[in-house]
Amino acid sequence: MTSADLSGRTAIITGGSRGIGLAIGKRLAASGAKVVVTSRKQDSADAAAEQIGSGAIGVAAHATDEDAAKRCVDLTLERFGSIDILVNNAGTNPAYGPLIDQDHARFAKTFDVNLWAPLLWTSLAAKAWMREHGGAVVNTASIGGMHQAPNMGMYNATKAALIHVTKQLALELSPRVRVNAVAPGVVRTKLAEALWKEHEDLVAEGTALGRIGEPPDVAAAVAFLVSDESSWITGDTLVLDGGRLLGDPAGFR
Repeated sequence: MTSADLSGRTAIITGGSRGIGLAIGKRLAASGAKVVVTSRKQDSADAAAEQIGSGAIGVAAHATDEDAAKRCVDLTLERFGSIDILVNNAGTNPAYGPLIDQDHARFAKTFDVNLWAPLLWTSLAAKAWMREHGGAVVNTASIGGMHQAPNMGMYNATKAALIHVTKQLALELSPRVRVNAVAPGVVRTKLAEALWKEHEDLVAEGTALGRIGEPPDVAAAVAFLVSDESSWITGDTLVLDGGRLLGDPAGFR
């Protein structure tokens, strides 16, 4: 991937106070974009904006709070004059465990944050700016949306749905707006700690490239997907898993 030039563009990143979202903010800002980063609390949003650098602002907005989302979109247009990029990165997984052990509250929270929120923010950004002026949307999905895994059934179902929604939105918003997704594997984030923290070496050994992912790995792919370098790509999901979906590499070495 070549280095993306995003000068003159403005990006909103939901769930951008740490991990993958923060890395995306830093990468887009380094490529010239103005960045608006959201978090549930203003202090964490401000701290993230400070790390991202000059030109970034933080906004307190829970991903599913429609009023807060509208305020963020309005503030972005007021401050920067455009919304060229939207990264729907906010995610949650309160439903770790077998599907049959879940209750409706955990079901609703997981689907609200992981599926409804991307729809909400995309709708607001499209109606406020992108549908008329163009833009690029990237949804943070997961390789979990492409296979089954112990204890991850609810989370993975939301990500499978998000991959489908990405394709649907790509058609509905074409040709002015491109909509794509990234599907990370195991990445070194707090949200994914249960998948790697106590057994990172084992996970790495079962991955073709021999390591788990880092947030900048995902950020680089997002920067590509929102840039002109990917101007003929829409409705696609870019897998970023070090070869994890290929299977155990041991027998091939």
